[in-house]
Amino acid sequence: MLSLGLVSGDRVACLSKHTAPSVAMTIAAQKIGAVCMPVNWRLSPKELNYILGHGEARVLMIDLEFVNCLDAIASRALLKIVLTEAEEDDSGHTPVIQTLKAWADAFPDRDPGHRPQDDDTALQLYSSGTTGLPKGVELSHRSLSAAFLGPVPGAIGYTGEDSVMLNALPSFHIAGMGIALMTCSHGGASVLVPEFIPTQVLEVMETQRITHAFLVPAMIQFLLQLPNAANRDYSALQCLSYGASPITDQVLVAAMATFRCQFVQVYGLTETSGAVTALAAEDHVSEGPKSSLLRSAGKPIEGVSLKVVDHETGQEQPDGEVGEIWIKTLQNMKSYWRDPEATDLAFVDRDGEGLGWFRSGDAGFMRDGYLFLHDRIKDMIVSGGENIYPAEIENVLMMHPHIADVAVFGVPDAQWGESVKACVVLKAEIGSNKDSNTVAAAILGWLRDQLAHYKCPRSIDVVESIPRNPSGKILKRILREPYWREQERQIH
Repeated sequence: MLSLGLVSGDRVACLSKHTAPSVAMTIAAQKIGAVCMPVNWRLSPKELNYILGHGEARVLMIDLEFVNCLDAIASRALLKIVLTEAEEDDSGHTPVIQTLKAWADAFPDRDPGHRPQDDDTALQLYSSGTTGLPKGVELSHRSLSAAFLGPVPGAIGYTGEDSVMLNALPSFHIAGMGIALMTCSHGGASVLVPEFIPTQVLEVMETQRITHAFLVPAMIQFLLQLPNAANRDYSALQCLSYGASPITDQVLVAAMATFRCQFVQVYGLTETSGAVTALAAEDHVSEGPKSSLLRSAGKPIEGVSLKVVDHETGQEQPDGEVGEIWIKTLQNMKSYWRDPEATDLAFVDRDGEGLGWFRSGDAGFMRDGYLFLHDRIKDMIVSGGENIYPAEIENVLMMHPHIADVAVFGVPDAQWGESVKACVVLKAEIGSNKDSNTVAAAILGWLRDQLAHYKCPRSIDVVESIPRNPSGKILKRILREPYWREQERQIH
């Protein structure tokens, strides 16, 4: 990287599945003061092009299977392309593509000796925003150190050098890259899973003698559905932590019986470098008065201050009263990349060192020191651990020539926690004689060329009108209510 003229602050993008090279590139960038920028490989070429341009990436490491995306990357002339796998380059793309091995082997194995400042950006992850455009979350060395050299390992039962961590979350998620950095920092082993394939994950858990794992509930559910899952050898497994979306009582009880280890639930955000609360193993009780805690996100971990605030007045709420969750911790992000307005809106009472209350956008209440999630101030949908913002999908749908109005919201999904649903109003000239199912299918097919498939609605309803208040804001609670009426809480 130094040979390319990279300097402190330059961005190095990785369009790669979760493999050792993606972690190596992250650490290598940090060793010269550059910033690794893992990119979601499930995004459409248009979305990739936006992120690489917005982040001003100087180098792109790319897996061979994604090379076709280069045709859509307008900024590729500014990038040095490095493949994680390939014997020779016959793609014809410019600039010349090199394999990572060939590139690295040409240089001496010497530490450049860079020492970062605490507030220097160490990692940049992209999170969709309510404006519909992804935001670059800048996590500093202080942020990551506070989390992964601090209380997070203990919160998830991680014990260090003798541990073997199953790392099945992708590099572009804070859990995937954060846990990889944590295991490196503590001298433990990490088994990275490039792509979640349930049969392979169970094989890895058994043959690699996994001691610790972090999974999202949908992953756990997939593992439980495999034949003979309960008959595997999990004798090495000490703790399975989970988060990103709630887990149902049925799945949790079945998982505890199958994996026969401790369970820990965590709650956090990309902007907080991951976990800020944890429901400890001793609180995982499925029967009796304490069983209600399974609906909780746990208690704040060490170094985290948390309060629930009235969204309108800013006053802290008493126990049991719902409000927005505010978080103060050294784990909080540095800023949104080149978006001071969004950064200022995200924080309250920030001091000269950048420490302040981060407004999570999630709603909940406190009870006896435990946090209970209730609803979402923002309209974010969490599907299988993926954060999906309706505004982004609505903005794209409104580009369709047949659509006059649209609303996107989350509905309950037994497998994924939530799934995406859209209601659309067609333009008058389209006519009412069109079969709504055919129109919806055509719109969905068009949308899949514009967005990553996981963001696309599972269903589209053609409706006469979208409910709005007098100021024109969509009344999404009215749209959601029929689907969530029988649910215990309005957040997944």
